[in-house]
Amino acid sequence: MIKLIASDIDGTLVPDGGYEVPAELHEVILKLRAKGIQFAAASGRQWASIESIFDPVKEKIFYLSDNGAYIGCHGRNLFLNPIERKTVMDMVDDVRGMEGLEVMLSGPDVVYLESKDRDFIDWLVNGYKFRVEMVDDLTKVQSEFIKISVYRKTDVETHTRHLREKYGDRLKITIAGDMWMDCMRPGTNKGEAVKLLQESLSITPEETMAFGDQLNDIEMLNQAYYSFAVGNARKEVKQAARFQTDTNLNQGVLKILKLLL
Repeated sequence: MIKLIASDIDGTLVPDGGYEVPAELHEVILKLRAKGIQFAAASGRQWASIESIFDPVKEKIFYLSDNGAYIGCHGRNLFLNPIERKTVMDMVDDVRGMEGLEVMLSGPDVVYLESKDRDFIDWLVNGYKFRVEMVDDLTKVQSEFIKISVYRKTDVETHTRHLREKYGDRLKITIAGDMWMDCMRPGTNKGEAVKLLQESLSITPEETMAFGDQLNDIEMLNQAYYSFAVGNARKEVKQAARFQTDTNLNQGVLKILKLLL
């Protein structure tokens, strides 16, 4: 019997940067809960962004946000994975000197930006529904940080190769789609977050189902026997998953969840 379902959001449930899911998904989550099946939204997004997507059921799901650096439920964080401050500041200084890149720092509840790109800021606030605080200087922010995000409009993977080589032994670095590179404390990923949730709820990988599309989903898929890549997933993700479903635009995740019912 399935007891836990963990799903990525961007590229899996919605297009990258989207925030609307079918109302039927919320209904299905409630029906699954009635059968004793927990649902966890696992994303590189901030928990507030996840909550905006799942508002009708926000008190009924778990949040595995910031690629597993934050584990919580509605109104309460259960576990945080902060990054060593010097590493964060070193990354900020490096990104500032690279053309075409933006850097965003995630605290437990707020993301901090010093960007001058209004379109980028508006997209984060109105598209992703992030809680954003604009600052003049990121290095002056007095907060603990759980994620560093580097953004580029396209092909972020190619243009951040130097950063991945330099910080690969100081951070857990993963590519999330064409626009984002996410950096967390070493050992932090969606799979470890799912594992912690499983142990807390006495649920095994054989009782777990997971869905994803990007490289930052692979550890999560490895933590679930019923691992699904959506049809639009990267080839590496399809190779890591045991099963495949339809694309995100064709509601591949919802189709499998309805089969469970």
